Amino acid sequence: MIKIFHLPSCSTCQRIIKELEIQQDVTFQDIKTTPISEADLDKMKASVGSYEAVFSKRAMKYKSMDLKNKNLKELDYKRLILEEYTFLKRPVIFVDNQVFIGNAKSVVAAAKMAIHGA
Repeated sequence: MIKIFHLPSCSTCQRIIKELEIQQDVTFQDIKTTPISEADLDKMKASVGSYEAVFSKRAMKYKSMDLKNKNLKELDYKRLILEEYTFLKRPVIFVDNQVFIGNAKSVVAAAKMAIHGA
């Protein structure tokens, strides 16, 4: 099972999806029109160890809400991601029981290997 959480309007997400060269069935979830569920977010957190690791500090709202000057706790990161889709690092790629988060070259390469079984 492959599921990708992304934004169709995000050029980085689209570039990575194309780079993955997926040949089998994949479920795409547009996180703007279909918000991420708490269960999916918890699965992401379990994979990387914290909600902060799934949280995008590059989001424009992060700056506009002056969050860098606030002492955010784990539950704050979770709440913010569930309330505002732009706070989720993307893309997030589920490949069976593995989760790949973000656009780092190493993450994309690992996801591609998991998808293609190489």
